[in-house]
Amino acid sequence: MAADFSTLERNILRAKGLSEEQLARLQDMGIAGRDDFQVIGDLSTLLELMPDLDMAVAARVLEWAVPAVQATVAQTGAVQNGPAAPLEVNRDSEGNVVVNSSDSVYCTHCRFKQPKDYTPGDLCPNCGMQAEPIETCYWCGASGPGRFCRSCGAAFVGTAELSLAVMLRRDGVAKDDIPPRLKLMGQSEKDALWGRVRRARM
Repeated sequence: MAADFSTLERNILRAKGLSEEQLARLQDMGIAGRDDFQVIGDLSTLLELMPDLDMAVAARVLEWAVPAVQATVAQTGAVQNGPAAPLEVNRDSEGNVVVNSSDSVYCTHCRFKQPKDYTPGDLCPNCGMQAEPIETCYWCGASGPGRFCRSCGAAFVGTAELSLAVMLRRDGVAKDDIPPRLKLMGQSEKDALWGRVRRARM
């Protein structure tokens, strides 16, 4: 059993916007103190671990826990209306901070910055793979790049588990609960769900 957050840490994380359930999930993952966030290291990793976490809340948590990461979220209308791209903060070879605007696009495979004329679906000129894979939303059926659906805001699940997510939606599971539920499912639970998917297709 991992150690718990201290009372002060819990109060700070609540003030940053985390719920009791989210605090408990962090503890279950082995994150039980400010120093543990150093292992996570960046905003995208925290959001991959907790896809239902609001991006602005995640940024506030990392800004407190790992100040050097500069996990800043663009404070624009996009934050209120849906997921916003974080400002990428890097350092050049001389150690100077280089801040790229929130409309910069980086390859999900090699992190290479895409050219200004980039459009969703283009191949990365550095590694040759699709910079932002086009995913289909399990909730509304729309397709698009990135990690979140631009139509309904649902976090995308992997293509291999899309049918499972659709089945959970039909079972009445809440939109924001489906991705974390799939992550927590054991292989036997997924196999049983796949059996239902196959029977539904017959």
